[in-house]
Amino acid sequence: MCGICGELSFDRSRPVSAAAVRAMRDQLTHRGPDSHGIFVSSDGAAGLGFRRLQIIDLTPSANQPMPNEDASVHLVFNGEIYNFQTIRDRLAAAGHRFRSRSDSEVIVHLYEELGDGFVDGLEGMFALALWDGRRQRLLLARDRAGKKPLFLFHDDRRLVFASEIKAFLAHADISLAINDEAIPYYFIYGYVPGPDTFYRGVAQVEPGTIVTVSADGATECRTYWKLRFPEADARPAVLPDRRKAVALVRSLTTRAVERRLISDVPLGAFLSGGVDSTIVVGLMAGLKPDPVKTFSIGFEGDAAYDETSYAREVAERFRTDHTEFRVTPSAIDLIDTLLWHHDGPFGDSSAIPTYLVSQLTRQHVTVVLTGDGGDELFAGYLRFRSALAAERLPPWSGAVLSALLSPLPAPSHERHWLSRTRRFARYMRLPLLERLTRWNSFFLEDLDQLLARDGRQPPPAIDPLRPLRRHFDELTHRSPLSRLLLANFLTYLPGDLLVKSDRMTMAVSLEARAPFLDRELTEYAATLPDAWKLPWAGPTKAILREAFADLLPDRINRRGKMGFGVPLDRWFRGDLRPYVRDTLLASSARCRGYLAAAEVETIVRRHESGEANLGQQIWCLLAFERWLQLLPEWGRRARAAQPAVASAVGPA
Repeated sequence: MCGICGELSFDRSRPVSAAAVRAMRDQLTHRGPDSHGIFVSSDGAAGLGFRRLQIIDLTPSANQPMPNEDASVHLVFNGEIYNFQTIRDRLAAAGHRFRSRSDSEVIVHLYEELGDGFVDGLEGMFALALWDGRRQRLLLARDRAGKKPLFLFHDDRRLVFASEIKAFLAHADISLAINDEAIPYYFIYGYVPGPDTFYRGVAQVEPGTIVTVSADGATECRTYWKLRFPEADARPAVLPDRRKAVALVRSLTTRAVERRLISDVPLGAFLSGGVDSTIVVGLMAGLKPDPVKTFSIGFEGDAAYDETSYAREVAERFRTDHTEFRVTPSAIDLIDTLLWHHDGPFGDSSAIPTYLVSQLTRQHVTVVLTGDGGDELFAGYLRFRSALAAERLPPWSGAVLSALLSPLPAPSHERHWLSRTRRFARYMRLPLLERLTRWNSFFLEDLDQLLARDGRQPPPAIDPLRPLRRHFDELTHRSPLSRLLLANFLTYLPGDLLVKSDRMTMAVSLEARAPFLDRELTEYAATLPDAWKLPWAGPTKAILREAFADLLPDRINRRGKMGFGVPLDRWFRGDLRPYVRDTLLASSARCRGYLAAAEVETIVRRHESGEANLGQQIWCLLAFERWLQLLPEWGRRARAAQPAVASAVGPA
C-alpha cells in the first residue's frame, strides 16, 4: 500500500516543479514510510511522486515510479493486484522482461501490451497514475469498488493528483477553498458524496473509471466496470439450483480470501465476532499453516457497543493469536487526528475504534483482512429488511405505530429497539430510496433550520437523492432489494465504509484487504435471487450463512446485527459534556459562519436533557467545527515544509 501524487502541466512555459511534487509526496509519508521516489519528465510536462509501504518484493527493484524497459512509460500505483502472477507469466511468454517480482511492474508491461484496456484485466484494489512519454498523456484509474482513493485538482494550466487531499496543501501554487455547496450534503450523509469534495476545484476519480489527460489538457473518462443486477422482469422462470449456488458462494469466497493471503510481510485479520469477519478468519485458519493473528476492540461499560465476547469465542474456535483493546471516552482526543487523515469532517464516529484497532494491529502485522462488503453483497443491514417490510405494510400503519410509541420515554441510546422502531415508523410511507436516505441521514427534516444562520433565509432546497439521480437508469426496473443493494454500493460503500477503512488503516501504515469485494464474488452475488439473500422470515445473508454453516459458531450465527458503533449518546451526556459545550456553544465557534447558533444549542440541550438521542448529530457538528478551526493551521504547516526555491527538475 502506498501514497501517490503528481502533476501534468498544460503550459510548457511553466514546467512541473520537482520540489512541488516532492512536497506533496512527503505529505503522504504515513501511507508509505519504507521508501520514496520521484520522476519528472525531461521536458517538464509531467511529474510523479511516490511513498512506498513494502508488501510484495521488499527489494529496491520494486520501488516506484516504475518504468518500462526504455523508460518511456512510468507508473505510480497504490494497492494490490491479486492476479499479477498470472498476468506476469503471460507477459513473460510474450517476451516482456521483468526486473522485479512486484505487481506494479506487471501493470506497466500490461499497458504496453493492451494500451488503455490494461485496466480491465486488473483484479484487486488500486489507484494508479501512468505517464506515457511517447504519447504525451497521463492515465488515472481507480478499482471497481473504490477501495483506493484518488483526487484531482484541475485548472486551466495543469492537473494535479494525489491519494489524499492534504497533498495539495503542500503545493506552492494551489490554494484550497471550502466548497460551500458540499456542506449540506455532509450534514445529510456524514460525508460528501463523490465525485465532489469539501474543497472547490478538487474532485475524486470515480470507482471503476479510467481518466485520460493529454498534454494540452484534453480529458476523456471511461467507466470500465459497473455492478449489474438483473432486471426485475428478466429473472428466470426457474430458479437456479440452490445447492450449486451455495457451493459456488463458498468457492468464490474461499478463493477471494486465498488471493489476499499473498504477502511478503506478516498479515492478520480484524475480528468483530460478526458473521463476515468470522468467515474470513475461519477460512484463513484453514488456508494458513500458522495461527491467524486476530484483533478486536470494545467499549468500556457499554454492552450495546461491545462485541469482544463474540470475537473471543471465534478466536478460541479457530485457535487464533488474539489481541483486543477497549475504548474509553478519552478516545475523543483523537478527533484532530481523524480529521487530518480524512482531510476534513467525517460523520461516521466508528472511525474512532477503526483507528485504534488499526494502531493495535500495526504493532503486530502489516496487512490485515477485513469483513467489509459482506453486508453490501448479501443484504446484511437491518435497514434493508426494514425497507422491504415497509413495502408490504398498509400506508396507515406508520401513523398508528407512531401513536402507539409516542407515550414511551426516549431510550438511552440509538441502538435501542425503540429508537429504531420510531425511525422506521416515521419514514415508512416514503418512496423506497428516499426512505432509505432518511433512515441513514444525520440531518434532513431539520437541515433548513441548521443552515439558516443568523436568522437569514435557508439555502435553496437541497435534493437528498442527488447522489443517486445520475444512477437512476441502473436503479430502475430492478427489484426493491436490488435497488437498495445497488444504491448502497454506489454511495455508502465508497463514500463512507471504504473511506474509513482506507484512511484509518493507512494512518498507521497498515494495509487492509476486503475479500468480500472480490470482483467475481461481487458480480455473482448480484445475480442471486433476493430471497436467498434476505428471506421474508429468517436471518439476513441467508445463503452466505448456509455456505459457511460449519464455520459459524451457533452463538455467532444467531446474534443480531450490531455494527461497529460508538456510545456517543452516553459519552456526550457524561464525561464529554463539557467538551461539547466548550467547542460548539462558544461565542467564538467558527461554525456560526455556516450554521444557526440557536439550532446548534437546541440540539445540544435536547440531547443533554434526554429528550432525544442526538449523539451522532453532535459528533457531526464537532467534526465540522474542529475542521474549521484546524484548516488554516493545516495550510500553514504544509507550506512551512516547502523548500524555499522550487526547481523545474531535481533529485528524488
